[in-house]
Amino acid sequence: MAIRAAKFCRSFLPLHCRLLQYCSIYSISSSQMLQETIKNAVEAKTYQKIPYLLKSCAQACQNPNPFSFLSTFPHNLRTQVVDEILQSFIPLRPRSRAQIAYSYLLSFTLQCSNPFPLALAILQRTLRSGCIPVPQTLLLLSSAWLNCRNESHSVSKILLEMQSIGYHPDCGTCNYLISSLCSVDQLNEAVKVLKEMSRAGCVPDLESFDTVIGAMCTVRRTAEAIDMIKQMVEKVGLTPRQGTIAKVAAALRANRDMWRAVEMIEFLERDGYPVGFESYELVVNGCLDCGEYILAGKVVMGMTERGFIPYIRTRQKVVERLAGAGEWKLACSVRQRFGELRS
Repeated sequence: MAIRAAKFCRSFLPLHCRLLQYCSIYSISSSQMLQETIKNAVEAKTYQKIPYLLKSCAQACQNPNPFSFLSTFPHNLRTQVVDEILQSFIPLRPRSRAQIAYSYLLSFTLQCSNPFPLALAILQRTLRSGCIPVPQTLLLLSSAWLNCRNESHSVSKILLEMQSIGYHPDCGTCNYLISSLCSVDQLNEAVKVLKEMSRAGCVPDLESFDTVIGAMCTVRRTAEAIDMIKQMVEKVGLTPRQGTIAKVAAALRANRDMWRAVEMIEFLERDGYPVGFESYELVVNGCLDCGEYILAGKVVMGMTERGFIPYIRTRQKVVERLAGAGEWKLACSVRQRFGELRS
């Protein structure tokens, strides 16, 4: 019986192979047809048809890239054609309709030998249309950027090259670049982009600093994170997000560097930049973790002056640890302050 079943199964193997071969041939022919259709639309300058063509043939255009034929165009012509495509997509509604076309254009361009500045222009139009680049873009962009920087091109020079094709660098484009570099552990390069983007006419915004500071906190480079907060406050005049301050406070707690955490809070409060409840709570608990009970008491007193009262468990710990350390006067002052706030 088993032998008969085996023979029966083997009889279907050639059929299965033929089906796979047919599907493969069909997929290749479909992608070739799609490329040819896109090419015809490009030659006829009917660019607005491209998103519809890509959407109708979504399965066929996965590989190779449907814009691969552009590699046969001279560099200047390719740049001109892509620019015309991008401009033709601006009036499309809904704006997300062009997302698949942006994705393939950006992927194709980033894998070309000279991706910049055209890739940055495509990225800019993608972001301005409200579309989010596909996740693979982070790796492709960071890789292309690092290759270009290895050729001794400065950050501002690469960004300003966008002007040569009619575009101008902006914060959104630079922020996505910073994010892509942070995602592949190229934090030092991300910091260089942040510091030099102003030379290209892009003043860093909250998102720029938040991305870099967040990456610094992830790897516990807290001294640099605090320095970055000081730069955004003193040089750029930005008010740090509460989430950003909390990230630094959490990283300092993890590093058991609570004196520096207190100094950061004092710096921000002194310069008129408010610190939220979450950051105070993190610093107080960090002080308790490190056995810095007097420091915890002083932070709590400063916290209550701003109308914040710690969670009940934290309140109990502060009073108990101060009393246990013989700091009765401070413990009583803290308890009295809690009572005043509760009333």
